[in-house]
Amino acid sequence: MQISYKTVTRLITLTLLPLVMTGCGGEKTISFSQDIRPILDQNCIKCHQSGGVGTEASGFNMETYDDLMKGTKFGPMIIAGDAEGSNMVVLMEGRADPSISMPHGQQEPIPKQDILTIRQWIKQGAKNN
Repeated sequence: MQISYKTVTRLITLTLLPLVMTGCGGEKTISFSQDIRPILDQNCIKCHQSGGVGTEASGFNMETYDDLMKGTKFGPMIIAGDAEGSNMVVLMEGRADPSISMPHGQQEPIPKQDILTIRQWIKQGAKNN
């Protein structure tokens, strides 16, 4: 029995297409513990921990995932699935009044790549993973 070139091509395409699509279209899953926690620890936790200036002023504690998701005394900071509407991103990107942009004061801005990682995590549902 002889198999045609067209049949072989079709079989290869049907076999490899799912693998190619997963590899090219699949984005990296962002992990709270491995990717987000270190960014927060380096840039935010100094002020947003129990007794910290940021926590005292806003009620926003970032020590744990649950604290982070509670938001501030003024409302939520993270809206799972909505990076554009998440106030934490708005403040980090400087899209709010400069007097409340984060990090506050004379601290270095959060690197753009770190903000992109946080955005991606929020878009992926802001999971505790």
